[in-house]
Formats: sequence, structure tokens, C-alpha cells
Amino acid sequence: MRGQFGEHFKLTIFGESHGPAIGMVIDGIPAGTAIDEAEIARHMARRAPGNDPTATARKEADHVRIVSGLLGGRATGAPLCGLIENTNTRSGDYAQMSARMRPGHADYAGYVKYRGYNDPRGGGHFSGRLTAPLVFAGSIARQLLQAQGVTLGAHIAAIANVQDARFDPVHVEEETLRGLQAMRFPLLEPQREAAMRAAVEAARAEGDSVGGIIECAAVGVQPGIGSPFFGSLESVAGALAFSVPAVKAVEFGDGMQMAAMRASQANDPMRMADGQVRCLSNHNGGVTGGITNGMPVILRAAVKPTPSIARAQQSVDVRAGEDVTLTVTGRHDPCIVPRAVVVIESILAIALCELMMDDAACSALI
Repeated sequence: MRGQFGEHFKLTIFGESHGPAIGMVIDGIPAGTAIDEAEIARHMARRAPGNDPTATARKEADHVRIVSGLLGGRATGAPLCGLIENTNTRSGDYAQMSARMRPGHADYAGYVKYRGYNDPRGGGHFSGRLTAPLVFAGSIARQLLQAQGVTLGAHIAAIANVQDARFDPVHVEEETLRGLQAMRFPLLEPQREAAMRAAVEAARAEGDSVGGIIECAAVGVQPGIGSPFFGSLESVAGALAFSVPAVKAVEFGDGMQMAAMRASQANDPMRMADGQVRCLSNHNGGVTGGITNGMPVILRAAVKPTPSIARAQQSVDVRAGEDVTLTVTGRHDPCIVPRAVVVIESILAIALCELMMDDAACSALI
């Protein structure tokens, strides 16, 4: 199992949804770096379950207990370990499903790969619960990035077929991103919230769920971050985004729409402004050749509907070797999108931090 990420901002994720705890070990934080635990708690609360009608009824505080690598509010240079206890598990909800594979989940793939020894309770190590450690790591990454003038924020671009406005790709304001961070249901057009919640409730009433799209932006990112091919911002952030269990598609800038454009439409014209190169458009999402070009970095992630639903579904019992009809019990989100906003912010923060620590032009981080 590959539970590690990074060469400079090194992460090791651990735990299962219904185990005693989940967490993250972070290596590479420079000794003496100030760590604001209140800021970590603020972002953890944005992802925590049980705080919104669109979320699972499972109530978890998601308090991070830092058990190593921190002394007097500053990093010691040793690996920083954050522990998040699971306090509200109901493993009995999964007693009848250890051999019955839930459609849309990793149950069958995990059962095959780990020869039936994987923990199936709540999805085990495959669970979206493991995005909590990602948010912890992202909160640390944000603090390193803030010292370099980088600000991140995201909003719900769509739930089901209800859409929010999109970021102005050329002029993303830092104040806008900070404002979105403070919103429980972050939207550029708050009047869309009622229709989005209605779509979630309609699915819930039918024993179903819905997905959506999250749009994330980073401003203050200097040009020259990232490398071609395997070290590109798109490849690093994309790999991290696909580590989030519900993410099924990622795009930068105009993404898939660029396939229908001509180069004269997709290219971003350049001009000098106050001695700096600026683009007049941002179809490429702030990244060309895998390297940042000084424009806002804009990433969108498609989040699938929560696969645990109350409707009867066709499945199999792998022990009995027979077809079954399965109805999933337990507590589940009818829409994971609002809680995933801070997760997508976190993966972009981690990617930028890793690449900036790799770049001699940003040596103040290392």
C-alpha cells in the first residue's frame, strides 16, 4: 500500500474509518516554523461531519492532537504527527456487508487486492473519513504558503444540475477567497444555495444522493513553480486530487472545453504591466508547460454522488458466490460536496507547497 506522498513536504497517512484513530505524519517542515493550531482547527471544522443537513449524521469533532514535532508553537524539525480520534463509530451497521459488495465503493477492488483482510467498516482505509488528515496537512501547507503571499479558496461550482457562477479567471481577489473560507456553504452567488439544498433533499427523500463540482483558486503564486512532465503542477495536484475517494475528474483552466477551441481562442495573449508579464486571459488556469505563469491557478474537481444509498441495488456476496440485492444501512452524506470544498483547497495547497520547496527560486520555504 502506498501511503506516502512527496519528496520535500512528505506525508504519511494512516488509519481506518472505524479504527481508534486516523492521522498524518508530516516530514520536512523547517525547524522554527510557527504553527497556528487555531487555524488548523478552523479548517478541520469546515470538513467535520454532522454540522449541516447535507452531511452524514455521524458527529465527529475532528480535533487534531499533535503528538510530535511541535514545541511552544513552533516546529522542532522532527516529523509532525497529527492524531484524530474516531469517537462516534457504529461498526454494527456494516456487520452484514463484509461479504456483500457495495456498488460504487472500493469494497470489491479492496477485497481482491488485500485478499479479504481489508477493514470493510465504513470503507476502512478507503473511506472519505481519511480526507480529515489531508485537511490537517493542507492546513500546515497553507501556513507555509501564506508566508509567501499565497492565498487559496474554493466554492461549490455545482450540485447536481444547479450551478454557481465561476471565478473570473483573470481577476480573482484575495478577499473573495478569504470570504469563501468563512462560509459554511461557500458560493459566489449565495442565492443559489436554496436550489442546491433542494436538489440534495430531493435525492435524500428518494434514498439517493447527488454529486457536484468544486472550483478552487490560488492567488499570489509566483511564475516559475513546477517542472515539465512528472513534476508539473497539474500532475502533482492531479495525483493528490485523485487520492480523494470521491473525485472522478480534474481540470485546470478551461480544461475539457479546450478540446473544442482553436489555438487562437485557447492561447492567453501576453502584455507587459508595471514591468511584469501578464496574460489578458487565463484559459490555461495559470499553468503552462506544467509551470505557473503568474496568473491565478484555477482547478476544478468533479465529485461523484455518495455511493452509499438507501435504495436497493444489485450486488454480489463474494463468500457465497451468489447475486444479492443490497440496501446500504448506516449514516451517509446525501451530498459530500460542501464538506469536500476544504479538501480540494488542501490538496492544491499541498501540491504548491511541495513544488515551491523543490524550487530554488522559493528557497525561503526550505
